[in-house]
Amino acid sequence: MISLNLNGEPRELDLDPEMPLLWVLRDHFGLTGTKYGCGRSECGACTIHLDGEPVRACATTLAEAQGRSITTIEGLSPDGRHPLQLAWVLEQVPQCGYCQPGQIMMAAALLNKHPRPTDAQIDEAMSGVLCRCGTYEQIRRAILRAANPEVRNG
Repeated sequence: MISLNLNGEPRELDLDPEMPLLWVLRDHFGLTGTKYGCGRSECGACTIHLDGEPVRACATTLAEAQGRSITTIEGLSPDGRHPLQLAWVLEQVPQCGYCQPGQIMMAAALLNKHPRPTDAQIDEAMSGVLCRCGTYEQIRRAILRAANPEVRNG
């Protein structure tokens, strides 16, 4: 049995320890916000937090999650009102929307480390999450909006 904490709730699983977390989340828990992109840890669509750190769920095994805390896009905010989620809407970031959960999870990890990030910190943190629609400028504006309480809501 593998024990872990998923979005604030303790869970136990009797699955292959080498199974990627991506499939555990999607197929066993029905948490489909975490997306399958490349399957090689290169695109970032499957980004989740493991003990608060961003990781690629496609390349992280269930065994690596043993005893640890996992946060998915569904667990970021129970009502979808995390400052980043609100800023994403206000800045009209999504186009196709496929990469957005990974983008938001990476941005959340950035803001946890750097509540007022510089452009260089944003560039470094977000460089590994691909957006095929090219909404990088909107993503940057949304991160800056979420980091600035004075402009979050309008």
